[in-house]
Amino acid sequence: MELSNNISTYIKSVFGNDYFEKYQAFFNEEYPLTLRFSVSHKEQPLLIDKLKNYGIKLDPVKTISNAYYVIEGKDLIGKTIEHAIGKYYIQSLSSMIPSLVLNPSPYDVVMDLCAAPGSKSTQLSDLMNKKGTLYVNEPNLNRVKALVHNIDKMNAVNTGVLKYKGELLSKHFEEYFTKILVDVPCSALGVIQKKNEVLKWWKTQRVERIAELQLKLLISAIKMAKVGADIVYSTCTLTLEENEFVINKILKNYPVKIVDFKLNLPHKNGFNEIKGIKLHPDLAKSKRILPWEIQSEGFYIAKLTKTDKTEPTKKTKIFGNNKLQLNRDNVKIKEHINAVEKYFGLQKNILGNYKYIFSGHNISFVASDWKANNNVLFERIGTKFGIIDKNNSVRLHSHAAQILGKYAKQNIFTLKTRQELQIYFNGGIIKRTAKEKGLKIVKYNNLILGTGIALEKTFKSSFPKSKRSASII
Repeated sequence: MELSNNISTYIKSVFGNDYFEKYQAFFNEEYPLTLRFSVSHKEQPLLIDKLKNYGIKLDPVKTISNAYYVIEGKDLIGKTIEHAIGKYYIQSLSSMIPSLVLNPSPYDVVMDLCAAPGSKSTQLSDLMNKKGTLYVNEPNLNRVKALVHNIDKMNAVNTGVLKYKGELLSKHFEEYFTKILVDVPCSALGVIQKKNEVLKWWKTQRVERIAELQLKLLISAIKMAKVGADIVYSTCTLTLEENEFVINKILKNYPVKIVDFKLNLPHKNGFNEIKGIKLHPDLAKSKRILPWEIQSEGFYIAKLTKTDKTEPTKKTKIFGNNKLQLNRDNVKIKEHINAVEKYFGLQKNILGNYKYIFSGHNISFVASDWKANNNVLFERIGTKFGIIDKNNSVRLHSHAAQILGKYAKQNIFTLKTRQELQIYFNGGIIKRTAKEKGLKIVKYNNLILGTGIALEKTFKSSFPKSKRSASII
């Protein structure tokens, strides 16, 4: 495929012929695949060795922690057991940078305003050590499903999911967050290699409409941020209208300042003057990542700090059921928690690290220091812990097993062969008898996969339907 006339004309007229030639070459090239580990530095050498056994060779990105180039085995990297259970996430190098610039801690109250499909949300959760408070928002239902899938896959147990128009969220959160990521929808000129559909619709008039939404989203974020909070604005496009022009309007009209940040990767400073148009001088502190310089996607990143209060937005009331968060010693949950601890041989302090939320017979759990003034807004909080069965016992969910299984000392079922592994991942029945009947945590090669049920002469997989795959190698 070739670049459209609209895109070619824009690139040439704004950035010049040399830039266009490099952009055109980028469009026709294939750059290295990268991934982000979600395990500790101590565990990474072992994971690298395991991937090597599949025929996957990695090379570390020297300037970004936990990031690796896939040198060999690109066709295999999405088919491993480790990928299926969230030991790593396939993500472009450029896409990792906005979350690193925001750099949240477990003590921050964080919002990812435009979160789906979840690459940056799960990265933010990892940076927070899966503790504290992370809100992730996505207005589109289908994209919410993808977001939830990735949150569960990566065991991001400190997240609350919202389904709301981001430009309207300031009606519910006033000067509330200490860190906000605003990775906005954009015209995608930085990722055009993998979004060829952009060629069909790209035109400057549509870019201008997208920029209007981007501005509204960023204004909403500023109103939701506390004074002194950091806000990172990012796009995967190269246009002025969606990048410097948006930030320029914000700097003129809102109490924020643009702050510099270190980026140990090839980049260009943002424009503060172009084609005779003078912009705010501090826009030079923003960063442009050019794909042909980094061998990844094109990105724009600006870091802002809120310097003063903003005018309050008229609040809108939301009606619904409040999702009550219970500590492990609450009378409503204590008996169930004690039973789970005893059954799997868990130490008491492990399940004390979480809060528990009831929804009918379903129980979810979230990091114990997760905060919310109003739970009604959320589609869900945390991830699935289990379900209360007809015997009033908790049947632990596979998501919970992946988080807690490493602490279990009993009622563990170990898969012995690759055939059993494939049956388990497909949700099937293994023809083998366990020592005792009942719910088990499932392991394979020291990896916690999920749960299953030991019957009289067989073992039934409880691996989640959303994660089942016939392509596991």
